[in-house]
Amino acid sequence: RFVPERMVPFSFPLSKCALWDPVPMGDVIGSHIAYYRNPKLSMMEKTLRLAYRHAKQNEKKLFSCFLLGTLAVDEDGEGITLTIDRFDPGREV
Repeated sequence: RFVPERMVPFSFPLSKCALWDPVPMGDVIGSHIAYYRNPKLSMMEKTLRLAYRHAKQNEKKLFSCFLLGTLAVDEDGEGITLTIDRFDPGREV
């Protein structure tokens, strides 16, 4: 699904030495993770329980945290799987 209003262009940090010509060439194309592939989400039960317990114990209505995992293309090349296996509550500062 191509949603142009949510797409942002790629940008790279400035450097003293360019490895390629930065002038755009050709037509603009959209790149989205689910455009050509069927996404699947897999989450470890232990990670979900830990995040839930942390959210219930937190006194603030809103808090930030990190869910860490791996992204892999399926063997048949038709789908992608995001496996979340770690929870990191982050730091308050």
